[in-house]
Amino acid sequence: MRQNTSWLLPDGIEEILPEDARHLERLRKQLLEMLSCWGYQLVIPPFIDFLDSLLVGSGHDLELQTFKVTDQVSGEMLGIRADMTPQVARIDAHNLKYEWPTRLCYAGTVLHTRGNPLEKTRSPLQLGAELYGHSGKESDLEIIGLMLETLALSGLLNVHLDLGHVGIYRALADQAGLNEGQEKALFDVLQRKARPELKELMESYPISDGLKPVFLKLPELNGGADTLTQAKTLLADTNPSARQALIELTTIAAELKIRFPNLDISYDLAELRGYHYHTGIVFAAFVPSVGREIARGGRYDNIGEKFGRARPATGFSTDLKLLSALSKNALPIEKHAAIFAPCSDDPGLLEKIRDLRADKQTVIQQLPGQTGGAEQLGCTALLVKDHQNWVVQPIA
Repeated sequence: MRQNTSWLLPDGIEEILPEDARHLERLRKQLLEMLSCWGYQLVIPPFIDFLDSLLVGSGHDLELQTFKVTDQVSGEMLGIRADMTPQVARIDAHNLKYEWPTRLCYAGTVLHTRGNPLEKTRSPLQLGAELYGHSGKESDLEIIGLMLETLALSGLLNVHLDLGHVGIYRALADQAGLNEGQEKALFDVLQRKARPELKELMESYPISDGLKPVFLKLPELNGGADTLTQAKTLLADTNPSARQALIELTTIAAELKIRFPNLDISYDLAELRGYHYHTGIVFAAFVPSVGREIARGGRYDNIGEKFGRARPATGFSTDLKLLSALSKNALPIEKHAAIFAPCSDDPGLLEKIRDLRADKQTVIQQLPGQTGGAEQLGCTALLVKDHQNWVVQPIA
């Protein structure tokens, strides 16, 4: 007979039990309050949406990660969101239509068809912030600063920031005159930093002899501040757009060092995360205890074009579930006090319970014939009758 396994969950899908849920919700509220203090307004996009809206423009990188269903009402293809950024871009471009810079934030579950080997979940609780309508370095710096503040408020220390700029590779690929297939193959090799394969590609591609050494050297351009010095020499005779991208990266790096003098920063000019999605600066945050980024972001201009209005945009996102798990030992434990009330219809008792709950205190009233009492329910005090009044009495 087949064993009953109805309690099992799909791989990468998890439940959050009361203690962890309480900690996660506390952190969510704190972070959204902080985002509000920076001027970021909360939006709540739908969990399911038309597929072309979820995959608009550079969002097509998400196609393999998006669950797809057919809408029984319209017959159209729908998707369960794998990333909220395209939806938030639609809100800015189509719904709000402000001419001034717009700051939006969000927190909600996204769903992935497959998990990253380094991730345990396929249903992250994505928290993020997006800034629309400004193309200068100041907005990139604001978003990076906001990401660092998010991690700090989560109690995470020793954060390491990795910086890059996808415009460097994009300019070099344009200068090389690569077709779509060639650029895709080169992109894949650079992402894997497979240097022998990169050398083979350079030998087979009709690229000028002056440009081949640049591509061959690109995977080595990662490390500390001297990386930018090496890049300046390497890119001296390349496309002006590549040199301009390096100037933007160098300028932002210098400003970050002034604002966060103790921040550990590294650079990776072959880091092409979200290449078809991002258009400028890209960044990711790491902590020593986790073998992958815990937050990431970058500039992604013009994503709102399909929604009727192309606007400069930059933002970051993180998994609130991951931050909550990492912060359990970093943040002080919030004790959850509760008061145990006896099973009684005494009007005075019922009024006292209502008053305590209105004062945002937790009161658990005993049910007739129930198993377990105040101790089992985690209560720290009792409601007892003292003469004609009901009073709260701490449990000794």
